[in-house]
Amino acid sequence: MLTNYYADALKQGQKEFRRCTAEGIHPYPTALESILPEGERISGTDMGVIQIPMEHVAGTRTTARALSFSRSMLPLIPAGSEFADKWQRLCQAHVEEGIRDPIKVWEYMNRFYVEEGNKRVSVLRFFGADTVDAQVTRIMPTDRGDPETDLYFEYVEFYRASRVNYIEFTKPGGYARLQQLLGKSPGQVWTDDDRMSFRAAYYFFRSAYEANGGKRLTTTVGDAMLAYLEVFGYQQLRSTTASEIKRSMSKVWEEFALQQETEPIDVKLSPETEKPGLLSRVLPKSEKPLAVAFIHDKDPAFSGWTLGHELGREYVQRVFGDKIVTKAYFNAMDGDADQVIRQAADEGSTVIFTTSPRLLPASLRAAVENPKLTILNCALNMSHRYIRTYYARMYEPKFIAGVIAGALAGGEDVGYVCDYPIYGQVAGINAFALGVQSVSPQSEVRLEWSSVAGDGSAVQRLAGRGIRLISSQDLTRLTDRGRTPFGLGLVNPDGSQVNLAMPVWRWGVYYEALLRRIRDGSFQAESAGSPKALNYYWGMSAGVVEMRYSDKLPIGVRKMAGLLEKSICAGLCQPFTGPLYDQAGQVVLDKGKTLTPEQIIDMNWLNENVAGSIPTYSELTETGKATVWIAGVTGARPGTGEEAP
Repeated sequence: MLTNYYADALKQGQKEFRRCTAEGIHPYPTALESILPEGERISGTDMGVIQIPMEHVAGTRTTARALSFSRSMLPLIPAGSEFADKWQRLCQAHVEEGIRDPIKVWEYMNRFYVEEGNKRVSVLRFFGADTVDAQVTRIMPTDRGDPETDLYFEYVEFYRASRVNYIEFTKPGGYARLQQLLGKSPGQVWTDDDRMSFRAAYYFFRSAYEANGGKRLTTTVGDAMLAYLEVFGYQQLRSTTASEIKRSMSKVWEEFALQQETEPIDVKLSPETEKPGLLSRVLPKSEKPLAVAFIHDKDPAFSGWTLGHELGREYVQRVFGDKIVTKAYFNAMDGDADQVIRQAADEGSTVIFTTSPRLLPASLRAAVENPKLTILNCALNMSHRYIRTYYARMYEPKFIAGVIAGALAGGEDVGYVCDYPIYGQVAGINAFALGVQSVSPQSEVRLEWSSVAGDGSAVQRLAGRGIRLISSQDLTRLTDRGRTPFGLGLVNPDGSQVNLAMPVWRWGVYYEALLRRIRDGSFQAESAGSPKALNYYWGMSAGVVEMRYSDKLPIGVRKMAGLLEKSICAGLCQPFTGPLYDQAGQVVLDKGKTLTPEQIIDMNWLNENVAGSIPTYSELTETGKATVWIAGVTGARPGTGEEAP
C-alpha cells in the first residue's frame, strides 16, 4: 500500500519546516526569481536533456511554487488535497516503473531551479534518488570579478570538456588541477569511457569519504578527492579496494581538513625567536647524529640553483660537525624521484630537503607513507599538511637592485631576465620595477624570460634593443656558450657584462636555522597548534638573502643601497606600498596600503612600467613547463589542448 508515503513525506517536510524556522533559516526552497541580480532577465542557453544531481536541485523558478514545499522539496500541503493526490499518483508510478519524463529546470551558478516537475523532484527526493533527467536552460551570470562567479566560469569551462556536473571545488584552480591529475589538459574533451570511469571513482570515493566522517567537514567531496589524488593518484583510486581506500584516507585526513581553511597557508616570515614550548621540551633527546638528505633535480656542475643548495649542505655540515650527517642526491628527475627519496630514507635519513618544486609530488607521497620522516620542499604557496615548504623573499634585494638600476639609467630603459613564471618570481619583477620607478619614473623595465628561448638569447634580445643595464638571473649556469651572466650588470659593446650588484641566496644560513629548530624540537612544536600548512618565507632580516656590490658601483649609489638594506631589515621599508598600478593603469593597491604576504606570493600582474608579459605555458621550455605545471602563477599554467610535460 502506498497510502502512508505521502503522510510520511508530509511529516518529514513539516519537521524540516519547523527546524528551519526555529534556526532562522529560510524554510522554503530558494526561488530563482528571488536571487537573480536586479534587472536580470530569465533567459539562457538550452543545454538539452541531461542528468543532473539531485543534491544540486536548489528550488523552484517562482516564489509562489516554492511555498508548497519544505527547504529540501518535501511536501507541506495537507493530505486530502489535489496536490497530495497528484503526489501520491507520482509515487505510485515511481515505485512501479520509475519516473521517466524529464523535468524542466533553469541552471544558475550550477544550481537547478524547477519550472516543471516540482512534485517529481519531491517524490525522488523522498526516495533518496541521486539524479534526475532534466531539460536544462543555463543562465550565465553577467557580473565578473566576484570570486564565486569566477569559480563558476572555471566550472563552465570544465563542464564543456567533461560533461561532469556533480563535482564541485571551493577554491580557484580546482577544475584545471583535476584535469591535470587525470592526465588531461584543460579543455581536453572526455570520452564516454572517461566519464563512466570517473563517475564510478567519484561515487566510490564519496561513499568512503562520508563513511569515514567526511560530512562533519565543511569541505566539498571534490576538494577532498583532489587532495587525495594529489597524493595517491587517479589510477590508485580506480584500482583500490574499500578497505585500502579507508586506510589511505586515514593517512591524509589532515589534508582533507586543510581544505576547510579560507586561508590554508600559514606564512612564516622570519625564524621564531621565542623559547621552545612544552611539546618541544618533552620530545626525546638523542645523541645520535641527525641524518639529513638533500635531493636535487639537477647536477651542480650545470645548475647554479643546485650548486647553491649543495654549498648550503656543505656549510651546515661544517657548522654542526659530528652532530649531523648529510648526503646529497643529484639528478633525481632523470629517473624515479619516489625511488630516490625511498633510497635516502632506507639509508637512514630522517630529515629530507628536496630543493625543487618539481620534486614536490614525490615529497608529498613520501611524507604521507612515512610519517616519521621530516620532509621540506623548496617551493612557495603549497598548501600541504604533511610537508613544509621554504623559500626566500628575493623581491627585497630585487627592489634594491631596481633602485640601483634606476639611479644609473639616466632615464633610459633597463632590462630584466626572469627564469620561470612561478610563485615568488613575479614579485621579484615588480619589486625591481618599483625600485627603478622610484628614482627614474620615465624608465621602462623591458622583461624577457630565459625559460622561453634560453638564457643567452634573453639577454641578447635586450642588448639588441640597446638595453645596457640588465638584471639577469640570480645564479649563473653552464651552457654551451659558457657561464651565463647573473645579477645586475652593464652590457659592454662586445657583449660582455660587468657585474654591479648581485642578490645572493644564502642557503647555508637557511638550512642552519631550520636544522637547529628540528634538533631542539621547536620545529615539531610549531605545527602542533595550527591546522594550516606551514610555508617559510624568510627574507633579508633573517640573513637568508642579501645584496653584494661590485667596487665598480659609484660610492653614492652604494651608500643609498646600504640604507635601503637597513630599512628593509628593520621593517621600515616595504617595496609593495600603494598606490600601485598594473600595466593597464588599473589600481592594484590604494595609497598608503601594503600588500599582504599572501598577495605578494600570489602576484600574477605586472607593474605599470614593465614592458613585457607573463609567458603562456606553450611558450616555455620543457623544464619550464614541468616547473610551472606544479608552481605556476595564474596565466602561465596550461591552457586548452596543452599537455603535461
